[in-house]
Amino acid sequence: MPIPDFSDAELRLVHAALKERYGHEVEVQEVETEIRLHPADRELTVCPALYWKEEGCNVVVSKTGVDKFRSMFFWSVKDRFATGKEEYDNLGDCVVTTLKMQEEAAHRRVQEGGA
Repeated sequence: MPIPDFSDAELRLVHAALKERYGHEVEVQEVETEIRLHPADRELTVCPALYWKEEGCNVVVSKTGVDKFRSMFFWSVKDRFATGKEEYDNLGDCVVTTLKMQEEAAHRRVQEGGA
């Protein structure tokens, strides 16, 4: 059974969270990711995802099922981060946690001279 696309309500939630975080509208692209849904899976599953780039950081939020989400953010292939939680059952929690962790990581990068 294919994973459903992001609903209009989910898209509105993401746009609202991004506007609150950055203070302006952020362009969000609907893309696809290929993910192993379970560690033992040999095959990758195509999942709908949202992608945006802001302040030099790339963010991807993938929908892995009905009310199941995963996220990551990165500045480069070598500089990738996740929230530490494998999967969220609430898109708002996933996005807000990702944005908070991205902001903290960005501050550390500046302090360490990596930005």
